This record gives sequence, structure tokens and C-alpha cells, in this order.
Amino acid sequence: MTEQNDVNTPSTNSQESDQPIDIDKVKTQSNFDSWKNRIGGVWNDTTSRLQKLLPVDRAANTVMQWFSVDEAQIAEILAKVRSELPTTEAVLIGKPQAGKSSIVRALTGVSEEVVGQGFRPHTQHTERYAYPSDDLPLLIFTDTVGLGDVKQETSVIIDELLGELQQESNRARILILTVKINDFATDTLRLVARKLRDQYPNIPCLLAVTCLHEVYPNPTDDHPDYPPEYEELNRALVAIEEDFSKLYDSSVLIDFTLEEDGYNPVFFGLEAFRDTLAELLPEAEARTIHQLLDEQASKQLGNIYRDVGRRYILSFTIMAATVAAVPLPFATMPVLTALQVSMVGLLGNLYGKTLSPSQAGGVVSAIGGGFVAQAVARELIKFVPGFGSAIAASWAAAYTWGLGEGACVYFGDLMGGKKPDPQKIQAVMQEAFESAKERFKGIKN
Repeated sequence: MTEQNDVNTPSTNSQESDQPIDIDKVKTQSNFDSWKNRIGGVWNDTTSRLQKLLPVDRAANTVMQWFSVDEAQIAEILAKVRSELPTTEAVLIGKPQAGKSSIVRALTGVSEEVVGQGFRPHTQHTERYAYPSDDLPLLIFTDTVGLGDVKQETSVIIDELLGELQQESNRARILILTVKINDFATDTLRLVARKLRDQYPNIPCLLAVTCLHEVYPNPTDDHPDYPPEYEELNRALVAIEEDFSKLYDSSVLIDFTLEEDGYNPVFFGLEAFRDTLAELLPEAEARTIHQLLDEQASKQLGNIYRDVGRRYILSFTIMAATVAAVPLPFATMPVLTALQVSMVGLLGNLYGKTLSPSQAGGVVSAIGGGFVAQAVARELIKFVPGFGSAIAASWAAAYTWGLGEGACVYFGDLMGGKKPDPQKIQAVMQEAFESAKERFKGIKN
């Protein structure tokens, strides 16, 4: 069986894909009372394919039992996956305009507007942003609010941050101190850093010196080669490192600007920042950071929506591979479905289309129906000792990537006032799936 044959084989899904896709038609009569009903709808559309794949009654009964998995079982699997995700909690500590939000943009690829909307108040003086979603985050950023404001009690801010760190967590943690290259009024920041380091010396701390262009000699219209070698900049860096002596484990120079600022590259020093983070984080978390900053996924395409969308897609691809590697045939399929529905919902929001979970599930079914039979075949591979889970993880990663690319085309057409072209979407998915299979071949989690 090949992927192309699945796309072209006559079926209910392929017949439906010949008609223009209208987002209003993916609405269902209710929001579904459980995942059982949602997945059952997909089952009704793919019965004939499953019968071909499952020639024996016993195997067919196994699949039918899977479709009867209740919400408690799904929640249990989801909790297990969540506990094993290589999630990094980054506590950003710095004064306003010191580049904290720019660090979030650099690590996630999300636009300034989306980052601003993503932060939510957590305590009186902290805000939290989970990427790509609150339910299954790969990165959690905690930002300090009001640091350096003479009206705010520093002791209260310290107590709130200590409270954050006192909470038990199996996630990797890191403190990121952000200091502008030309800011030497850092007494409050040093006090906060000292208190946190005294209490939690084992949590690594990165000193990120930012806004380098503000001390470039005139005239300087662009970034120099990295690292920059300007006398005034180096003198300022030495002074900052002396001020924060023994309060950090590593330091790095960065200048993360906006496109309209005119500096190229926008994220100057990103590779050094990534590598320094990798040195301070455990292996799994460091590998995730490298994957999220993969140039192949984040290269500029001249379309901000597609560029940002691919960052979301990559995040869910990593999580899908993690889920699929669990060696339990059919047990993880509901969670993969939940992941993919969440991804499509987020992409819809990015393109200005707010979807309920049931609507997002309808879009997944409409644009990805040709791969459903292959999904079942992928799960059956898990019965092969030793090799099945690795193959399933690669397949899940490639399929999730292809589905995301197809969803971007779908929502992009809607945004442009066009009727989505099913054949174009299927072609994009197929091409993305084939290239992703090579990219994620042998993926390990």
C-alpha cells in the first residue's frame, strides 16, 4: 500500500474531497459529549478500509474495542504523555524592555502580537505563557512584571518567584536574566537573582545581555559578524559580568529585534543562545530546543502566517512522535487525534478562524481522510517487537507535519476569500508527508 493509492482510492472521504470545502459545513450538531463519538464519526467513514486491513474477526474486534475507549482512559494516556514530554520551564527575569518577549519570539517563532496575547497573569507580579498549548506544552515561560518599578515591593516579587520554584516539577527549569547592554541600574535585578540562587543553586542560570545595537559605534547600519567586537560593547559586557559575578552559570550576547528595526539577522546571536541553553539543559530538553530552531522549518517564506504556522506544526510533530512511540497498539490513537485537532484549532486561530474542537475535528477529517487507513496500519506495526514503535513515531511525525501543511493551505485560502481546493490540499499534504518521512526517519524520543 502506498500513500498515493490511499489518496486516490475511491471512498466516502475522497468523494467528499471532490467538492469545495466550506468551513461552515464542518460544523456538527453538537460539540460531542465524548471522544468516543468524535472518533466514532471517523470510524463510520473508513469502515471499508479497515475491513481490508483487518482480515480476521479478532483483530477487527480489537479495533472496535479501541473505538470504545472512554474519556478516563484517554485522560490517563494523556497524563502519561504530558509527564514524559521534554518540557522546559524558563523563568525570565529582567526589567521592562530588556528583551524578554523577544526571547520568547526567538524560541517559538511566534509573532510579537501572538506572544503578547499568549501571556496570562499567573500571580500579582508574574505572567505565564505555554507554547504551543497549555495542555501539552514544550516550553513554559514565566515573565516577571514590574521588576525595577520603584512602586513595587521587591520582596513581594522575590516571594512569588520563590513560590514558583518551590512547586514540585519533573520539568527542566532554567533562569534567564535579561540585561540591556547599556543598563547599569541593576541593583534590584541582582538582589532578585541572589535570593533565587541562594535558595535554588542547582537551577541553571543564563545571563542574556541584550539590545547590543544601542552601543554600536556610529555609523553602523547592520549587525557585524558574531560575536561583535566593538570596544565600547566589550567594556560594557565586562562590567555587567562583574556586577553579576557568581549569580549565573553562562552568559551570551544577543540582539533580538523586529523586522522594521532594519537589522539583519533579526535574531542576532540566536545560534549562540541556543547552544548555550543546550549546555545548561538536560539532553532531551536541549534536543527539543534544537528541533524547534531547525532552519529547515523556520526559513523565511515571505508569508508570516505560514512561517509562524510551521513553528506550531513542528511543536505538535515533536509531541506526536513522543505519543506514538508508546508501545501500546491503538491506545495512543485517541491522544494523537486530540493532538492533531488541537494543532488545527491553533492554526485556524492564527489565520483568524476560531474553531470549536468539533469543528477542528471536522477539518481534520475533511482534509486528512485519505490517511486514516494508514493510521490504523501504523498502529498495527506496533505488534512487531523492537521495530514497531520507532516506525510508528516516524509515521506519526510525518503525518502530523503533512496535516499541518495542508491545514495552512486550507486556512490560507479561506483568508484570501477563496474556496479551498481539495486536490491542491491533498497534493500539498502528500508532498509534505513524503519529505517529512525522510526528515523524521528513525526519530527517537
